[in-house]
Amino acid sequence: MTSRRPAGLATRLATVPSAVRRGLLVATPVAVLLGITGGVLVATTGSSDASDVPSRGVPEALAVKPVRTSGESVVQFMAHPDDDLFFMNPDTSQSIASGRSLTSVYLTAGESDGRNNRRGDPRRPADKAAYAEARQNGIRAAYAEMATGDRTSPWDRTEITIDGGARAELNTLRSRPQISLVWLQLKEAGTVADERPNSLHGLWDGKTGTLGSQLAAGSPVREDFAYTREQVVATIDGVLRRFRPTFVRMLDPTPGLNERTGRTSDHQDHTYGARFVQAALARYAGRPGRPAFGVQSYLGYSTGSLPHSLDPGTFEAKLRTLKTYAWTDHTDYCEDPAGCGDRKVAGRPAGRNWAQSIRYARSGSTSWVQPGAHAGELYAFGVLDGRLAVWHRAGKAAKWAGPVLQEGAGLDGGVVPVRLPDGRISVYGTRTDLGGAGGGYRREVAVATQASPGGVFGPWRSLGSPQPGDAGAGADISMPAVVVDRAGLAAVYVRDGRHAMSMTVQRPDGGFAPWQSAGGRELRGDPVAAVDATGRGHVFAATPKTVLTWTHPATPTPASPSSPSLPMATGLPPTTVALSAAPDGRDGVRLWFREPVSGDARSARFTGGGRPVGPVTEVPGGRSGHGAVVSAPDRGGLALRGRPGGLAVAPAPGRPWTGGGGPLFSGAPAIAPGGVAALTLDGRLTWTPWHP
Repeated sequence: MTSRRPAGLATRLATVPSAVRRGLLVATPVAVLLGITGGVLVATTGSSDASDVPSRGVPEALAVKPVRTSGESVVQFMAHPDDDLFFMNPDTSQSIASGRSLTSVYLTAGESDGRNNRRGDPRRPADKAAYAEARQNGIRAAYAEMATGDRTSPWDRTEITIDGGARAELNTLRSRPQISLVWLQLKEAGTVADERPNSLHGLWDGKTGTLGSQLAAGSPVREDFAYTREQVVATIDGVLRRFRPTFVRMLDPTPGLNERTGRTSDHQDHTYGARFVQAALARYAGRPGRPAFGVQSYLGYSTGSLPHSLDPGTFEAKLRTLKTYAWTDHTDYCEDPAGCGDRKVAGRPAGRNWAQSIRYARSGSTSWVQPGAHAGELYAFGVLDGRLAVWHRAGKAAKWAGPVLQEGAGLDGGVVPVRLPDGRISVYGTRTDLGGAGGGYRREVAVATQASPGGVFGPWRSLGSPQPGDAGAGADISMPAVVVDRAGLAAVYVRDGRHAMSMTVQRPDGGFAPWQSAGGRELRGDPVAAVDATGRGHVFAATPKTVLTWTHPATPTPASPSSPSLPMATGLPPTTVALSAAPDGRDGVRLWFREPVSGDARSARFTGGGRPVGPVTEVPGGRSGHGAVVSAPDRGGLALRGRPGGLAVAPAPGRPWTGGGGPLFSGAPAIAPGGVAALTLDGRLTWTPWHP
């Protein structure tokens, strides 16, 4: 095996004392790995584009050990350095502020063309190892600044062995050892959508047998390597076993198509990196003795074409972090010839409108708490370990019990429960079939129903998909919106990967009709549904400019058992895409949404005519934040994610908001008789008694 350390190491170490003063120690030579049977590493030749940058590794035995705090532990996976700063912040900064464990894992080196230049900079020679190092420096500075206020707060860098034999770089923030960075340093695709077999995409599809490394110039990992498809999955599984998350963040594995170009709407590394994470999570879920975990996926590039979801203060904080990463001041504070950050980003630190927003690929139902068959009985539903998790409260005076994980794996985050006329509950969701190296990746809608009111849930039944297979955008389907009519039959609406609505209707024999088009264009996010007091169903879906609505009859007619209305334009102004709806009055429903930029709550009432009844209602003293606004039926109270990331509630529109700074939670809150529920990042159900 050939070492990648260039000649003249002793000369290069002359630059190290200044690095030591910043708390960065020099590694002793790491033993060469030999004879790993069935291991992850494959010997290759050394890198040809080595940079004049010294290693700053600390032997693992001497490094500050990462700390796993009690309770929540978040692990987030990114394809490239900066995906977290653009697409997962402010969630990332809120996790840092919480003081809990946070581990960020970067799958590729992000080496691009190896030129760390912005327009107007002196043109630097191509050096992929140096550019990867500069991006690492920028990420370390950004995280240090978020955690301590000082971008130069020191890190320990060390080479570690991941279960299975892989070697990776681990960085631990010395003053906050619960914050860690892990660099796997695979080669990036180098193109957003063009075919590049030597990439995560090519490895996933079997177009290449191995994908090699691109080591950063100063990395303590000194031997180049290559992974097979199986070995990437095993390595990510090893990271999960090492850091034992209770919550996992990743980018969207099914971003759909760009309507203008007809090509994928996100970077291929984002998409296929996320699919490798999905495969590893499926394996990790079968391992005993680990904490239960939830998963959240995030929109990537496509969020830039939607209305801004962050308020000005949150955006400015996010932008400051990006400017630190981008090394916009260009001062040599890190004393590294590779550079202190990513100058490619410096010319446009907000990206293409990415910094102004954050969006969940599946935002989560707001009706995930449902009444049971008896007075005061409640059920709550979520997804842990890729399985349906059920909590139960037997009555008003009883304590919540659970979660009980149901049979059936592969569920995507978030489910949509609905109550049937006979008191039973059906739970709808989507699940992913990962396929194999030859293809077959797909997503489908599925349902599980109680055998009797208050009884056990039966097995999952597949409803298929409006776009089966992974050709084009087939796997990009939203969470379902479900309307149950007075006969107890369900109509299921799904936004597909071509940004139109599809639907299927349950037949009297219990089966479901084939999927059919329900119209609509440019739909984004998840559709939502509510049933008014007359039994009429209302379905809503957002576009970048407005909201469309469909109505569904209270009782299907024999001549037309499955015909919803055509989509109707509501005339509403743009929203931040995350919607919720609840019954309102004798014949209507109320749609809740957020105003772009401010994040303030707004609502409009509908009675089935397409257009809202009356003007849009502004909620005075709105609480900035992102995600869905949740209301109790008939406007009995409001709950949402506040700007600090915790739960904020108001007893009625116009009444003062309280909270907002409590524990971080996943998805959206839910209001039920007597309280507000949220699922925190350690997999717990929190219940706040509340009587608006």
